[in-house]
Amino acid sequence: MYQLDITLRRGQNLAARDRGGTSDPYVKFKLGGKEVFRSKTIHKNLNPVWEEKACILIDNPREPLYLKVFDYDFGLQDDFIGSAFLDLTSLELNKQTDVTLSLKDPHYPDHDLGSILLSVLLAPREEQREVTMLMRKSWKRSSKFQTQSLRLSDLHRKSQLWRGIVSITLIEGRELKAMDANGLSDPYVKFRLGHQKYKSKIVPKTLNPQWREQFDFHLYEERGGIIDITVWDKDAGKKDDFIGRCQVDLSTLSKEQTHKLEMPLEEGEGCLVLLVTLTASAAVTISDLSVNSLEDQKEREEILKRYRPMMMFHNLKDVGFLQVKVIRAEALMAADVTGKSDPFCVVELNNDRLLTHTVYKNLNPEWNKIFTFNIKDIHSVLEVTVYDEDRDRSADFLGKVAIPLLSIQNGEQKAYVLKNKELTGPTKGVIYLEIDVIFNAVKASIRTLMPKEQKYIEEEDRLSKQLLLRNFIRMKRCIMVLINAAYYISSCFDWDSPPRSLAAFLLFLFVVWNFELYMIPLALLLLLAWNYFLIVSGKDNRQHDTVVEDMLEDEEEEDDRDDKDSEKKGFMNRLYAIQEVCVSVQNILGEVASFGERIKNTFNWTVPFLSWLAIVALSVFTIILYFIPLRYIVLVWGINKFTKKLRSPYAIDNNELLDFLSRVPSDVQVVQYHELKQDPSHSPSKRKKNNPG
Repeated sequence: MYQLDITLRRGQNLAARDRGGTSDPYVKFKLGGKEVFRSKTIHKNLNPVWEEKACILIDNPREPLYLKVFDYDFGLQDDFIGSAFLDLTSLELNKQTDVTLSLKDPHYPDHDLGSILLSVLLAPREEQREVTMLMRKSWKRSSKFQTQSLRLSDLHRKSQLWRGIVSITLIEGRELKAMDANGLSDPYVKFRLGHQKYKSKIVPKTLNPQWREQFDFHLYEERGGIIDITVWDKDAGKKDDFIGRCQVDLSTLSKEQTHKLEMPLEEGEGCLVLLVTLTASAAVTISDLSVNSLEDQKEREEILKRYRPMMMFHNLKDVGFLQVKVIRAEALMAADVTGKSDPFCVVELNNDRLLTHTVYKNLNPEWNKIFTFNIKDIHSVLEVTVYDEDRDRSADFLGKVAIPLLSIQNGEQKAYVLKNKELTGPTKGVIYLEIDVIFNAVKASIRTLMPKEQKYIEEEDRLSKQLLLRNFIRMKRCIMVLINAAYYISSCFDWDSPPRSLAAFLLFLFVVWNFELYMIPLALLLLLAWNYFLIVSGKDNRQHDTVVEDMLEDEEEEDDRDDKDSEKKGFMNRLYAIQEVCVSVQNILGEVASFGERIKNTFNWTVPFLSWLAIVALSVFTIILYFIPLRYIVLVWGINKFTKKLRSPYAIDNNELLDFLSRVPSDVQVVQYHELKQDPSHSPSKRKKNNPG
C-alpha cells in the first residue's frame, strides 16, 4: 500500500474551448478507471492556478494515474481539453517531485493543448505517515472538509437549511435572435442559482415564445444571490446555439412581493418576461431525536390546528406537515476493504434534501435525527437513501427506499428493506424510520388538480436498450387490452355465445334508447364501485407484479459518462440524430404506457385517496349533467376559456384531468414504491449491537 500526495499547481497555455477565446478548466484524476479527485473550476482562464492538494491511496504503483482536463459549460456537456498519464514507477520514493504533463487529445495527436504542473510525493503507507505527520496537522482539518465537499458536492450543497424560496414564473420571450435558416429559432431557457438548475420546455419555430412555466429555487443565504439565465436554440444533430443571457440580482428585490421583470438579453437580442417572488423560509429543519419530537403534545396540537378542516382556504400551497425520524440501519453492505462502511443518510422530498451525519466504520449505524418538511403535494414520494462516505472517491450507494406519503402510517416505527438504485429489488440492509404525516384533505384535493411541482434538477434522458424494451412491452400490454375488448365486442356480434350476445343486444337497445349524457360519468362510477367491491370481498385482481418481469436490471454506468462522450465525439456526432430519435420514441412509449396504466390504476383503487376523489368528481358531473342542459355547460366552459387570459394574464395553462392523472402512479412506480417484506432476522427484538467504531 502506497500513498500519493498530489498538489495540483497550475495549467499553462490551455486550449480555448469557449467562443470568447478562453476556457473554464477543471481537472479530473482517475486511477483504475475510477475518479479519485476533481479540482475546482477556474473561470475564463487559460493559465489557471489551483494550488489544490489531494491524498490518494495506491494499491498497485504500476498502474498509471490518468489526468483529464475539461472546460466547464453551464447547462451543456463539458468540452474535453486534453489528457495525460503520470507513470508512478518513474517517481522516486519519499521525494517531492515537480512534474509537467503535456496534454494530448487521442483524436488530434498533433495539437498543442497546453500542460499541467504538479508536485507529487509517493511513499509506502507506513513511512509516509511519519514523514508527513507534522505537515498534516496544519492542514488536516481544512483538507478533510475540502475533500469531503468535493466528494459529496451534489449532496451537501442541497443539505443546508434554506432561508427562503424564490418562485419564478417564466412568461415569454420577445423578439429573440433568429438562429435557424428559416429566420426563426427553437428557444428554451436555462436557470441557475448556485448549484440549483432548471431547464424550460422547448418552444419550436418562434421568436416570441410563450412558456408559462413556474418553479421554485431555494435561498441558502440571507443576502440572496444571483440567478444566471441563458437562452438557447435547440439544434437537432448539432450543439445548441447560444441566443443570449441575463442575470437577476435577488438582493435588489423586496420580499413577499411579486416582481414583473423584463430582462434584456446580453450578447444577443430581445428580452425575457419573468415574475419573481421571494418568500420566507418554510419549515424544513433537522434536529437531534433527543431535542425535538412530535410527541410533544402542545406542538402536535398546534400542527393539528394549522391543518384542521376549517383552514381549508388558508394558504393553499401549505398542504401539510411531514416529520421523518431516521433512527438507525442494520446489516448494511460493507463498502470498504476493511469490511465496514461509513454510512450517512439522505432524506428527500421533491426539491428538499437533507443529510444526517456520517457514522464511521459501522454496518449498524444509529443516526437518531428528525427531519421536518412542509408538504406542498400529498402525492409526493419520500426518498431515503443510504450512502457510504469514501474519502478518495464519490460516495458509494448502499440502498434506497421510496415511500408515498399517502401510504404512511403515523407514529409507527418500521423497518424498511433497502432497495437497489432502480427500486426494483432488494439490496443488503434495513433502515428504521418513524414517519408522521398531517395534512388538510381539502387542500390536498385542490392541489391534486394543479400542476405538479417540477424538480429543478433532473437527469438527462439517455437511450437505454432495457428501458426501450420495457416501455415497448408496457405499450404492447395497453394495446392488447383494447384489442381484447374489440375481440370481445366482435364475438357478441358473431353470436359465438348466444346468451352473452342476447344480453349484450338487450343492453345495447336499453342504453341507446334511454341514453343521456350523465350516464357516462355514472358508468365510470359503477366501474369504480365494482372494483371496490372486488377489493373488499378479497377478489382483488390487480397485478402490478407482471411489470417486474419486464424490468430488466440496467447496467451500472460510470459517473464520468461525459469523459467517454468527449473522447468519442466524432463517433457520437454521427449517431446523434438517430440516438435522439430513439430517445424520443423511448420516452413517448413510456408516456403513453404510463397514461394507460394511470387510468387503469385510478379505477383499480391503487391509491384510494385518488379513487375517492374521482368518485366525488364523477358524482358531481353526473348530477350536473342530469339537471343542467349540455349547451349551458359548454357555454360556461367556453366563457371560462375565452376570458381566462383576460382575468389572469400570467396564469399557467393546465388541464385538471391530466394533472389528476399525473398523481396516479404507473405500474412501474407501483413496483418501485412497493414495500418489501422484512427478513425476520432484522426484527427489533433480534436487533444486534453496533459494530465498534
